[in-house]
Amino acid sequence: MDKVMISVAPVASTDKKIVPDKIAEDVLNCWKAGASMVHLHVRDALGNLTTDMSLLEETLRMIRRDSDIIIEVSTGGVSNLSIKERCVPLYSDLVEACSLNVGSTNLGKAVYCNPIDDVEYCIRELLKMKKTPEVEVFEIGHTFAMKELMAKYDFCNPVLFSIVLGHKGEAPATPQALAAMIQMIPSEALWGITQANRRDFSIIAAAIGMGASTVRIGFEDSNYLDANTVVDTNAPLVEKTVRLLRAMDKEPMSPAEARQQFNIFGK
Repeated sequence: MDKVMISVAPVASTDKKIVPDKIAEDVLNCWKAGASMVHLHVRDALGNLTTDMSLLEETLRMIRRDSDIIIEVSTGGVSNLSIKERCVPLYSDLVEACSLNVGSTNLGKAVYCNPIDDVEYCIRELLKMKKTPEVEVFEIGHTFAMKELMAKYDFCNPVLFSIVLGHKGEAPATPQALAAMIQMIPSEALWGITQANRRDFSIIAAAIGMGASTVRIGFEDSNYLDANTVVDTNAPLVEKTVRLLRAMDKEPMSPAEARQQFNIFGK
């Protein structure tokens, strides 16, 4: 039976109150519901991206104390931080995987800047610290750039891509865009789906049917359970994703299975 990793990104970028024990409790419930990875950013108490790891470290210690969920922390997000500042989570022993952003794009009214020198700096540090990358691609050009970087750097195989659709200004969340993005993924790589501003699960379902190895769900992308229902915790989103997988004769991966599948080191 096919298995898919469910990743939960529980904190919305608009959240202006970061409370570690509340986030950890939400993540623990998501893990119990079937999530095997959590995706977080380094934020201060007001939700701003920062280099101060103290609140995140507090959150991660509680998550690790109570679960074996894989911990992934972003090196991205729209901010004025330098690439060295964005790479701060690479040096935490609690962090196992990190998002890798390999190109610039418009995100709403903002420009998400990832010039190639910054990308290569992040890759070198990520590989040095033995963190597993999840390559976030917002456009076909990002995927092509990563193919060139895979020829230059010694990544563990298979490399994991996350196809990100649905932000204003980038590839739309349509079946046509999804199919085009999938076609560009290297044959030896694995890929998953992240859908921003999601109101239903149709593109998620399409991606699963087309071979997605991962599904990211959570408030960072959307708090919609369906077109008419928003939820106040992330666990119902994970539960619905599990139901969707099982309706398609698939199962969620355990954290141990995901670590093995995606070459994620340690715990």
